[in-house]
Amino acid sequence: LSAGFNLGWVNKSINPSKLKFPDQFDGRFFDNTLPTSVALISNSLHYFDLQAGLNYAIFPNENLYVNLGYSIHHVNRPKETFFASNSSNRIPMRHIGFVNAMIKLNQRFIMQPNIYFTQQATATNLLGGALFNYDLVNQGEKQLIFGFYYRNKDAVIPMLGFELNQLKFTFSYDATVSSLNNFNQYRGASELSLIKNGFYTVEKNRSIPCPRF
Repeated sequence: LSAGFNLGWVNKSINPSKLKFPDQFDGRFFDNTLPTSVALISNSLHYFDLQAGLNYAIFPNENLYVNLGYSIHHVNRPKETFFASNSSNRIPMRHIGFVNAMIKLNQRFIMQPNIYFTQQATATNLLGGALFNYDLVNQGEKQLIFGFYYRNKDAVIPMLGFELNQLKFTFSYDATVSSLNNFNQYRGASELSLIKNGFYTVEKNRSIPCPRF
């Protein structure tokens, strides 16, 4: 069982001369030379932000590893506004939960199922799927990686990769399956990942296996 936290400091600024507001619409265009009733108290803001979480990992047997976690972003619900100081525009807390596993199916196949969920105010995101590692040489130095994920009501995400001597390369592509595909013709985002796995040396002739990114 492990716990962690993150302390952040946020600073944002705007250029009011580039802004246009509803009451600056002249019937055809937005004209920012027209007067506006919108009053900004500042062109910049800053605030302290806090995040915290828990993670639990377990090896029930030599063929199964499971870890799950829960975290909260914006624990202190910082105020973020360029308007009057009495504004109640606070950032809602963002809740994140996940479950990962590594399942050794046989001497060459390892399955890695994953589920990820996040919620902030009324916005939610649910993602699930699995990756498979296939040992090409029966020693683990060369592995083929492939899998498939689904983001609820949004996209399917196939993934393909290769691992050579603890260096992992993967490619994934988001294919939009929601009604948004009427506008982007199923085209989504592509992603390339390069990951190096290694060991942290603790003392002479002893090491702890731990991912290094």
